[in-house]
Amino acid sequence: MALRSALYSLILGTVVLLLKGGAYRLTGSVALFSDALESVINVVGAGAALVALWYARKPADEGHPYGHEKAQYFSAVLEGVLIVIASAAIIIRVIQDRRSPMPLESLGIGLVVSGAATVMNLLYGMYMLRVGRRLHSPALVADGKHLMSDVVTSVGVLTGLGLVALTGWRLFDPILALGVACYILFVGWRLVHSSLSSLLDEAAPAEVQNRIRALVKAHAEGAIEAHDFRTRNSGRLTFIEFHLIVPSRTTVEAAHVICDRLEKIIERDLPGSEVTIHVEPASKAKHQGVVLDPSNERGSGTRSP
Repeated sequence: MALRSALYSLILGTVVLLLKGGAYRLTGSVALFSDALESVINVVGAGAALVALWYARKPADEGHPYGHEKAQYFSAVLEGVLIVIASAAIIIRVIQDRRSPMPLESLGIGLVVSGAATVMNLLYGMYMLRVGRRLHSPALVADGKHLMSDVVTSVGVLTGLGLVALTGWRLFDPILALGVACYILFVGWRLVHSSLSSLLDEAAPAEVQNRIRALVKAHAEGAIEAHDFRTRNSGRLTFIEFHLIVPSRTTVEAAHVICDRLEKIIERDLPGSEVTIHVEPASKAKHQGVVLDPSNERGSGTRSP
């Protein structure tokens, strides 16, 4: 489904680019130029997302034991960098326009064409965000966010050009273009920052970590405590690690039963999670994290402080 969504995004982005490019050619508006340039980024970003999603689907192998999911973050970073470049190109175009201003033409037709493209972006951007979040796909979410930012800038451009048509004050046009440049620069920075954080093994959200602890507390019968919880996100996967303290008298087989039960429950409750549990004897208890049954520790022959 993720690959299909990315392919549709690429097709839609191409159609929207043609519409907005046509609107710019009709009017000569630098604001519509900025809007069309952002659509170029949409097309490139959709293509990069498609490639990244295809690569991320490859199963784990000897060289990549944790899979290939992080390829999606490179797609998001690329899209953010392209947005920054687009911002610079828009500013250069505005400077050129102020030096040699061109008359605006056929604003009515241009506004209608650009408006139709904006509605298409709005509908598909909402769809991409919904699918991307459901599939935990950074590439689809990044693409959806960029489409929605495109909608915001397009609405601003259309409103401003409507004012130009009503008032005849052409200065609205370059002011709008600069506004678009600043806004998408901000969006690009947020996109790059978010993707780089994930590439640096950012921990799972607090609500996910709290859910993991609650599941361990509810289903770790026979253990003493769980501590040293660690999580990291990698695309649609969440890797979870923690230490589980069991009574010293517990056999390897019994400890394995507890771990196997916990792994199945957590992975069922949190789809896309992969759990690794390190078993330790009662003497390693830290009396922190998730304390389960301290009486097991006392019964094991170890001294409780």
